[in-house]
Amino acid sequence: MTFAVTGIERLAAADKPQGYWQSVGRRFLRDRVAVVAACVAGGMVLMAIFAPWIAPQDPLQGTMIKRLSPIGTEGYPLGADELGRDMLSRLIYGARLSLFMGVTPVLIAFVIGATIGIAAGYAGGWLNTITMRVLDVFYAFPSVLLAIAISGALGAGILNGLLSLTVVFIPPIARVAESVTTSVRKLEYVEAARASGASALTIVRVHVLGNVPGPIFVYATSLISVSMILAAGLSFLGLGVSPPNAEWGLMLNTLRNAIYVQPWLAALPGVMIFLTSISFNMLSDGLRSAMDVKA
Repeated sequence: MTFAVTGIERLAAADKPQGYWQSVGRRFLRDRVAVVAACVAGGMVLMAIFAPWIAPQDPLQGTMIKRLSPIGTEGYPLGADELGRDMLSRLIYGARLSLFMGVTPVLIAFVIGATIGIAAGYAGGWLNTITMRVLDVFYAFPSVLLAIAISGALGAGILNGLLSLTVVFIPPIARVAESVTTSVRKLEYVEAARASGASALTIVRVHVLGNVPGPIFVYATSLISVSMILAAGLSFLGLGVSPPNAEWGLMLNTLRNAIYVQPWLAALPGVMIFLTSISFNMLSDGLRSAMDVKA
C-alpha cells in the first residue's frame, strides 16, 4: 500500500505543470555551450572577487631583473611584464577593473534605458516619437566613436570611462524596451485591465513589468561583452584606466612594444578579454534560447 501511494505521488508530481522560470532553467541546463560559458564567466567573477587571496604576488611590485621574463620562469608561471611585475597576478587583479568597466555601465544603462523605453512604449503617441527620435541621434553614431568622443571630451579616468560607456548603451536598451513594451501594451489582457478601470501605474506594475524585463535583461547581457571590449579599447588608447592599475586593455597597451620580443606574453591580456567576452556572449545566447517559449 505504501509503494502504491508513493507511486501515485510521483506520478502527480511528474504531471504537475512547471512554472515559466523552472522551464527556462531546465532548457538552459540542456544547452552545454551556455552552461560552459556560464561556468567560465562565473570563474572570472570569482577570480576578481578573491584576487587578493589567489594572486601569488603583489601586482604593482616589480623588479627590472625579471623584466619581460618568458612564460614558465621560476616564480613567474606566466612571465613578467615590461616592469618585471608578475603577469599572473596582474591578470588576476585585472579581472576586477575589466569586469567592473564591463558590467557597471550595462547595469546603469539597463536601469535608465529600460525606464525610458517602458515609459515611452506605454505612453505612445507624441511622447514616444520625441523620445525615440532623441535617442536615435545617439544611436546613429558608432558605439566606438561615440565612446571615444565622450571620453576624449571628458578626459581619461575610470569615472569618465564609465559615463561614456553608459551613454553609449542607453539608446539601444531603450529601443528594445520600447519595442517590447509596445507589443505588450497591445495584448488583450492589458486592454482588459484598462477596460476594468485599472490605473496606468497598476497596469505597468502588474502586467508590463511582469513580461518586459526578461527580454531586456537578455539583450543587456549580450552588451557586457561589447562593453568589456570598448572599455579595453579606451584603456588601450589612454582614455580609460590609468597606470599603474592592472586592467587588461591597459596591459595590452603597455606590452605592445614587447610583441616582437615576447609575443605570447603580450597576447595574454587579449586572451583574457576574448575568453571573458565570448563567455558572456554565449551566456546571452543561451538565455535567449531558454526564454524562447516556442523553442
